[in-house]
Amino acid sequence: MTESTTASLAEADQRPAGTLERGSSIATDTDSRPGPFDGHEAVAILERARASIDPELRAAIESLPGSMRRIARYHFGWEHADGTPAAGNAGKAIRPALVLTTAAALGGPGARAAAVRAAAAVELVHNFTLLHDDVMDRDTTRRHRPTAWTVFGDTDAILAGDALQALALRLLAEDPHPASAAAAARLAACVVELCEGQQADTAMEGRGPAEVTLGEVLAMAEAKTGALLGCACALGALYAGASAADAEAVDAFGREAGLAFQLIDDVIGIWGDPSRTGKPAGADLAARKKSLPVVAALTSGTPAAVELAELYEVPYDGGDLEPTVLAVERAGGRDWAQGQASDRMARAMQKLSRAIPDPEAAGGLLALAEFVTRRTS
Repeated sequence: MTESTTASLAEADQRPAGTLERGSSIATDTDSRPGPFDGHEAVAILERARASIDPELRAAIESLPGSMRRIARYHFGWEHADGTPAAGNAGKAIRPALVLTTAAALGGPGARAAAVRAAAAVELVHNFTLLHDDVMDRDTTRRHRPTAWTVFGDTDAILAGDALQALALRLLAEDPHPASAAAAARLAACVVELCEGQQADTAMEGRGPAEVTLGEVLAMAEAKTGALLGCACALGALYAGASAADAEAVDAFGREAGLAFQLIDDVIGIWGDPSRTGKPAGADLAARKKSLPVVAALTSGTPAAVELAELYEVPYDGGDLEPTVLAVERAGGRDWAQGQASDRMARAMQKLSRAIPDPEAAGGLLALAEFVTRRTS
């Protein structure tokens, strides 16, 4: 953990929400910036989490019927479309890392080891949402390869996603740990919230550019993204035997960090490098999605907001997206999203300090939170 991170946590509870100390290592630009945060600690945490949960994931997926097993293996990058072995990208494992790191922070190494099945369950739920989101959004690329629905069809991809959700709850139902029942209930409630957020997201696509408020899109983002990150932290707290107050505090930390994550994800979706993101540039703009930077731009009251609204009123015809990108930027959407991500990170640090006031104990969680707000893909 860097010195700046340690100092930031120690001082977080003394600063108003939305402020960061001058020279903070938290940055939200999609370009790499020099600074005290280098991401090495977070990368190590993520790699360790992936190594811990993969055996559980593979064992769970092996229990699926053949057709769904094949789709799941493809989606996780373990197989090619023809069923031959692959060494693909299964994702960053941010959510299971939050489960395991929270458990360790509140209960030590033993709690971390006990929470591996819960961490795998969270990762299964996350991938259930990805399979379904790709179908609903008609996204054709994920993790640098064709999405599952483009390879296997809508129906099979949806059913594979359903199966992953069922596997997640089965992992917890079969876990003898005393916290497993509470964890299963919490994860199930989170899935309902995720569905609520996705429904709100898709409903917004059918509304005009002037009909969506910034408050609505922030609430949608918390439900779609923040809820699962918060739940991951809460499950870690449950498996550590932490108090209800501490579980709620780390849940709030995860939610705020999740909003920061989504803000940066939306920035990357517009200005990111496709060679790093694994997705085509401007896909959200082409789909006329009401992403956070876009809605901030549309509600800015600037001349560029009027221009953007006019562009968004017309379905994308396959032409140049650059005028739309420039309109979002000129209307302040990018600057707002980056500033809001910093604000959410400050709030996350405040919430975390209530449950884990010791900077050393909280270091892994802070490293992960910084990592997701400095990522470029």
